[in-house]
Amino acid sequence: MDILFEIAVAILQLIGEFLLQAVFEILAELGLHSIKEVFHRPAPTNPFLAAFGYFLIGAGAGGLSLYFAPATLIHHAGARIANLLLTPLASGFLMTLLGAWRRRRDQELIRLDRFGYAFLFALSMAIVRFIWASRN
Repeated sequence: MDILFEIAVAILQLIGEFLLQAVFEILAELGLHSIKEVFHRPAPTNPFLAAFGYFLIGAGAGGLSLYFAPATLIHHAGARIANLLLTPLASGFLMTLLGAWRRRRDQELIRLDRFGYAFLFALSMAIVRFIWASRN
C-alpha cells in the first residue's frame, strides 16, 4: 500500500511542476502578445536567434519561479530527471494547442505558439529549477 501512495505522490509532484511551468509559459505568451502590439513590427527572420531568445526568457522565468516556489515539488531524483523531458514536452503540446486555438479564431500567432519554441522555453525553465530549486 505504501508503494501506491509513493507512486501517487510522485505523479502529483510531476503534475505540480508541469502546472507551474505551464502557468509561466502562458503568462509569457500573453505578455509577448502584449509587447508585440506595442512595437508592432515584423518578427525577426532568424529562427535560431528567436530560439535562443526563448531559451533565455525561459531561463529567466525559471529564475523568477524560484522566488515564488523556491522548493522543488519533486523529491525523487529519478522523477526530477524525468521532469526535465516530460514537462517541456507537455508544455510544448499545450502551447501548440493554444496556437491552434488562436489560429482558428484568426488571431495572429507568435513563435511561442509553436511546439519547438515552447519546448525550448519550458526546457530552460526546467533546467534552472532542476539546478537551483531546493529539495525540502
